[in-house]
Amino acid sequence: MIETFRNAWKIEDLRKRLLFTLVILVIFRLGCAVPVPYIDASALSDMFTTGSMLTYLNMMSGSALSQCAIFALGVQPYINASIIVQLLTVAIPYLENLSKEGEEGRRKLTRITNYVGAGIGLMLSVAYYFILRRSGALEYTDGFAGIFTAIVIVLCFTAGSQLVTWMGNQIDAKGIGNGVSLLIFAGIVANWSSVITMVQGLLAMAQQAPGYYILLPVLLVLAIVAVVFVVILTNAERRIPVQYAKRVVGRKMYGGQASYIPIKVNMSGVMPVIFAMTLCSLPNMIGSFLNLDPTEHPIWTAFFGIFQYNSLLYLVVYVLLIVAFNYFYVAIQYNPVDISNQLRKNNGTIPGIRPGKPTSDFITKTLSKITLIGGIFLAVVAGLPIILGNLTGVSIQLGGTSLLIVVGVALDTARSLEGYMTARHHKGFLE
Repeated sequence: MIETFRNAWKIEDLRKRLLFTLVILVIFRLGCAVPVPYIDASALSDMFTTGSMLTYLNMMSGSALSQCAIFALGVQPYINASIIVQLLTVAIPYLENLSKEGEEGRRKLTRITNYVGAGIGLMLSVAYYFILRRSGALEYTDGFAGIFTAIVIVLCFTAGSQLVTWMGNQIDAKGIGNGVSLLIFAGIVANWSSVITMVQGLLAMAQQAPGYYILLPVLLVLAIVAVVFVVILTNAERRIPVQYAKRVVGRKMYGGQASYIPIKVNMSGVMPVIFAMTLCSLPNMIGSFLNLDPTEHPIWTAFFGIFQYNSLLYLVVYVLLIVAFNYFYVAIQYNPVDISNQLRKNNGTIPGIRPGKPTSDFITKTLSKITLIGGIFLAVVAGLPIILGNLTGVSIQLGGTSLLIVVGVALDTARSLEGYMTARHHKGFLE
């Protein structure tokens, strides 16, 4: 491994890309520590409770949201915009045609995504401003000073989100790996000091009940097993064999080789978890924002209360939504009919399966089984921290989601490095 990194550092182009990526990540972390003006961040401590939507956004931004930093919104507007544009690509023919036009079409889709992200960033900035105002974290709220404060705060948050998106795009063009994913990765890793807080909480509980001392090695073993489990299933894939028929063109013979169609177990990545967490956290967020009086609104208070992070209903709905969104996301990305038509066009067949509809039906059936396994895998990884938190009484917030993102980004970056090393005839990182 050391030799591999030494070889990578000797390649001038790769060295520049690594340094550029590192510089962008450092600038991102510096921006997460620079607060916007006219704000008392200490007044927001009660807003970031367990399981709230703000907690999730805070994790994605690397704790910048809780500090009211310039990069408080992080890449969340861009992620939401990407999801919206992806969904609209299926429904709107114009966007669907752009996705099939190659590099130029993808460039136009990226521009549209950036515009939608700017709009979402502006809306989130306005919403966060009102949250700040309601929590008493603003220095000025009335008169011209209040209006000027509102404009400055909203513009700072919006501009910060766009700058973060631009930095992610710069990493894509001049760095290593996926820029947006790396920025999320940096934010999560920077926030992992909470592990120390969790250990300190367990040690404090152990002084009252010595049985908690056993939990430390148990949680360590579970963490190692979880990492290995995530790595294996993230790389796991089902390979459908394909045989191409021989054909003669002139004096040359083409085809006749065997290949396969790779279907990854975790094809949708962490997106179903993000979707499910967003929906499940919305009732809790709305309830905390409305701040209803339990005596005057007992029904609504009870409704919002059952969607707490550690409740059984939250866990059940959370798991079901993860599996459902996994099927939905895979259905958008993977079209068995197109694959079947492509195989027929290239004289390819699956052994034992007739071309045409039988091939698409076979791929659909196989894809459904793999998607179910992937959905269960995501549900287990995302739901296990909630169960452990309820059993131990220790807050293990967003551990599964963080683990999925960190492992996925690390593997993706390793593959990018592998590609650069292989292209230059060096031994790769994954060999």
